[in-house]
Amino acid sequence: MDERIAAAWKLLPGYLGQHVLLSASALVLGLALSLPLAVAASRSPRLRWIALTLAGLIQTIPSLALLALFYPLLLLLSTLSRQILGAGFSALGFLPSLLALTLYSMLPILRNAVTGILGVDPAVVEAARGVGMTDRQRLFQVELPLAAPVIMAGVRTAAVWTIGAATLSTPVGQTSLGDYIFSGLQTEDWVLVLFGCVAAAALAMIVDQLLGLIETGAALRDRRRLIAGFSGLALGTLVALAPLAVGGVPADRVVVGAKNFSEQSILAEVMAARLRRAGFTVTEKLDLGSALAYQALAAGEIDAYVDYSGTLWTNVLKRGDTPPRQALLDQMTRDLRRRDGVEVLGPLGFENAYALAMRRDRAKALGITTIADLAKYAPRMTLGSDLEFLSRPEWTALHEAYGLSFHAEKRYQPTFMYKAVTGGEADVISAFSSDGRIAADDLVVLTDPKQAIPPYDAVILVSPKRAHDARFKAALQPLVGAIPVQTMRAANYSVDREQNKLAPGQAARALKLGR
Repeated sequence: MDERIAAAWKLLPGYLGQHVLLSASALVLGLALSLPLAVAASRSPRLRWIALTLAGLIQTIPSLALLALFYPLLLLLSTLSRQILGAGFSALGFLPSLLALTLYSMLPILRNAVTGILGVDPAVVEAARGVGMTDRQRLFQVELPLAAPVIMAGVRTAAVWTIGAATLSTPVGQTSLGDYIFSGLQTEDWVLVLFGCVAAAALAMIVDQLLGLIETGAALRDRRRLIAGFSGLALGTLVALAPLAVGGVPADRVVVGAKNFSEQSILAEVMAARLRRAGFTVTEKLDLGSALAYQALAAGEIDAYVDYSGTLWTNVLKRGDTPPRQALLDQMTRDLRRRDGVEVLGPLGFENAYALAMRRDRAKALGITTIADLAKYAPRMTLGSDLEFLSRPEWTALHEAYGLSFHAEKRYQPTFMYKAVTGGEADVISAFSSDGRIAADDLVVLTDPKQAIPPYDAVILVSPKRAHDARFKAALQPLVGAIPVQTMRAANYSVDREQNKLAPGQAARALKLGR
């Protein structure tokens, strides 16, 4: 068996268990909210219009955006809870995912339940009223049983939607089958992407067929089909959740975070290896958004991750000036400690700065060596950026310093951004200075004579709750100053290259920094 497939199979029990737990919880909660609301809406045209309109409106919000929006809200509530009650809750991972997916599941259940109840033959309802049934008896003994097949059709749709949308919970820190997909897209490992897609699709199909048995059983009043459907769901859920029930949560459990590109995954593996050697039980939360990663660290949702001084200076501290490298590091360290209790353990020894890059032959033909040179040609060019660069202060600083104005601006996941410039779909990209693909794709980095972009030293950040944990910090301290940029570029390229690519864990072990 291929090593990558074997590794994927090894991760499946944990990923599947978390995915089933999240999807089942969201679906059950969606049912608990939708069915009473549907009964009330079937009695009131005004309430029906409001409920269905709001449920439909939620469906227009992209699922990934809805997942992300719940995190800052829950983080605020958790902070208030700690201040008032002395205890908070985890705002990262399961809870924001559960709330978002619950809202997503409600529309098909609500709509079908209302349609099913209103579709019951009025003569049957009137007959039930004529024999003296109360409103409650009519609802539970006549209307809901007759509407059950239509309601179950909505539940089937909601289940498939929920299982599919649950794969998008990875960026907010929830483990799911989406971890395969996001990791595979990040490293161009199409085996992982396909494995994740097939696993999610298979789960959705199995659940849909079991719910179909229940739907048919309700329509035909076939008790055997009802029992088979419910038994299959119960047994399958228990089997999927079994790996999660093994063992408890160790007292020395720590969480290492990472953003959504290869270098971050490699460094997370390096840190996790050192912490495990120090006796900690480590969980990794990968593919986090840039802003979310820092918020999660400051709130104690993750214990450590690697960030970059320029990002922290501009995005977190909202500074617009660009002091010398060491002065920036010193001031940033003091400000983060004073403001958030976050400790900067130290720089790893390399810089990963944003840089504008072009194909070497194209830059040479136009005589472009600096960003100032680029400004003259920009109105006829297309800029390709990663998903967040065009929303960051660094882009604003470059735009203002050089008057850059491109004909078109396109956003890409980093892997596809490099493909865009080599394939000619973009003329310039917002590359990363420690990326091995710059040399491999024969790109040239344009110099920044006005120094509009601040330095981007990679630094280890430690959460407030671990800032005074000597054993924790001692495990990570040897990494400070231990990774030169050439080493990091080679590790990044080993994961991002087209052929004979390594998994982030393999690249981390190749660095020989985990001992």
